[in-house]
Amino acid sequence: MIELNHLDAGAEWALTADAADPLGSFRNEFHIPQQEGRDIAYFCGNSLGLQPRAVRQAVIDELDYWAELAVEGHFRGRLPWMDYHEFVRDDLASIVGAKPIEVVAMNSLSVNLHLLMVSFYQPTAERPAILIEKSAFPSDRYAVEAQVRFHGYDPADALIELEPDQADGTLSDAAILDAIGQHGSRVALVLLPGVQYLTGQALDLPAITQAAHARGCMVGFDLAHAVGNIDLNLHDAGCDFAVWCSYKYLNSGPGAVGGAFVHERHAHTTRPRFAGWWGHEKATRFAMGPEFKPTPGADGWQLSNPPILALAPLRISLEVFKRAGFAALRDKSRALTGYLEWLIGQRLADVLDVVTPKEPSRRGCQLSLRVKGPRDSGRSLFEHLQGDGIVVDWREPDVIRAAPTPLYSRFVDCRRLVESVAQWHSSRK
Repeated sequence: MIELNHLDAGAEWALTADAADPLGSFRNEFHIPQQEGRDIAYFCGNSLGLQPRAVRQAVIDELDYWAELAVEGHFRGRLPWMDYHEFVRDDLASIVGAKPIEVVAMNSLSVNLHLLMVSFYQPTAERPAILIEKSAFPSDRYAVEAQVRFHGYDPADALIELEPDQADGTLSDAAILDAIGQHGSRVALVLLPGVQYLTGQALDLPAITQAAHARGCMVGFDLAHAVGNIDLNLHDAGCDFAVWCSYKYLNSGPGAVGGAFVHERHAHTTRPRFAGWWGHEKATRFAMGPEFKPTPGADGWQLSNPPILALAPLRISLEVFKRAGFAALRDKSRALTGYLEWLIGQRLADVLDVVTPKEPSRRGCQLSLRVKGPRDSGRSLFEHLQGDGIVVDWREPDVIRAAPTPLYSRFVDCRRLVESVAQWHSSRK
């Protein structure tokens, strides 16, 4: 993998690094959008991943099976629909560091969050609270407040929000652990992100889980910006559950099927759940009996049969991850992100602040950037980049997020981004 010991801001270094990249050929497996006949520089895989080229044929194949086999497609064809969600299980488990029994592809992130809070948020008068971050992604905030109210509690009392304690808007590990220690006796559930969506900060999942469990709390994580991005090792981390979407780093398309993790120790839990027939044990599902017998493991939280046309893109993307190897992808991710950060420090130190932590262990591939100046300057830069064929995204109130994702981003793309910012800055002098 590319070493960052002898960095050079010139074009030649980036070209040489890309030529030596052992994962460089994977870029050819994705559709790269064009602007005026040129590849765009795409830094928005943290919002929507690019489309793998093989997805189109995979979806067409399922459409053909539907046309040719009709209902028999559930039992015939290369990948029978009855078992389709099982065909992504092993690769999904590998990416999140779990046992196959602990993961399932189903629904969307917010739906899965609600379903798992039914089981793992069981408030009492002594322990009614949920601990989240102050700047949680809005969907999480809405979901936990709705759950608190559903159980008859007041969010003003039962919702504990962690305030960022660092000047850049991030959370120190000490602040998180102190909050768990201070409030733990009242907390039924700790719900935090794997990677914070606004700042790009990666949290320490094992430390949070250990501290929360020591105080008697259940622990869940929103991995929307973490899955396919950082090492997770969910089984060893020991959290009770986790949820994620698959349309970001997992490149499975807009509104793609999400996923869920339930730790193996809950495989046969008697906790309450919202039951559906696809969560019923497979061997007797079609006996159509009145008694719900959950499938052991994460599969037992399913409600309905899998959406085949939506799972096909996930299957293809996971196969790409498997061939590339996640360890190799993480190595490249660290190199790309480190190079982009280095270039910003070398050429744009008077223009941009990098909000995301500097330590590679505390971030994925996303760098969150703030323009040194008023918010209008940030919006101006964002619009300039879009017009220059460089796709980043804007998050209120003043953050530009750029994510060089290792399956299809290049070192020359990082340099192109920095050169465009420098051009914008020069034009404003």
